[in-house]
Amino acid sequence: MHIAEGFLPPAHAVAWGAASAPFVVHGVRSLTREVREHPESTLLLGASGAFTFVLSALKLPSVTGSCSHPTGTGLGAILFRPPAMAVLGTITLLFQALLLAHGGLTTLGANVFSMAIAGPWAGYAVYRLLRRYDVPLMVAVFFGAFVADLSTYCVTSVQLALAFPDPGSGFLGALGKFGTIFAVTQIPLAVSEGLLTVLVMRLLVQSSKGELTRLGVLVAGKRAEAKPAGSEAVAR
Repeated sequence: MHIAEGFLPPAHAVAWGAASAPFVVHGVRSLTREVREHPESTLLLGASGAFTFVLSALKLPSVTGSCSHPTGTGLGAILFRPPAMAVLGTITLLFQALLLAHGGLTTLGANVFSMAIAGPWAGYAVYRLLRRYDVPLMVAVFFGAFVADLSTYCVTSVQLALAFPDPGSGFLGALGKFGTIFAVTQIPLAVSEGLLTVLVMRLLVQSSKGELTRLGVLVAGKRAEAKPAGSEAVAR
């Protein structure tokens, strides 16, 4: 859902940049604290950023001035909480704008708000809600990643509708048009991203159980997913 360079009116570009800045600053502080207190998490943080970069670089043409693509932000939000993804997502979007001509510098604030802020927070909220009610881990991971992707497209639709209201029906009419066009490609992409994120999480459960336990994704001693009480770690 990257909005192309120069596509937003200047006032909108500045406003979205101002709205995104506090989240990014908070994310930098959160990420710095995580790396300082747990330097062993650097590898998993890098993998989360790479996952976001690779998935969000796969784009399909969609609404004029934008595109549809997976986001990859759900995984990092589940592992390290949404503030970390504000930073990783911003770095991803900046590199894509500079190296791949994907998105742009003038629209960076808008793209950060939709993909690196709104998406991770929405996906993480759904994930936490499902886990609170003891929904199996992989089901919660799927819906967390699915919602993170889909909410990004919803926010991008709002951004475009605010910038380009329909001459007859205004903001709501434009929102309906943008949202409908996006949905054709974005809903299947969100489902695919959810399934891929589950696959990656299964691999992490096998290879990084200790780190996932520290991060709270897995909880030791709870009889929820695969092992009896007293085993090394079981999914929360």
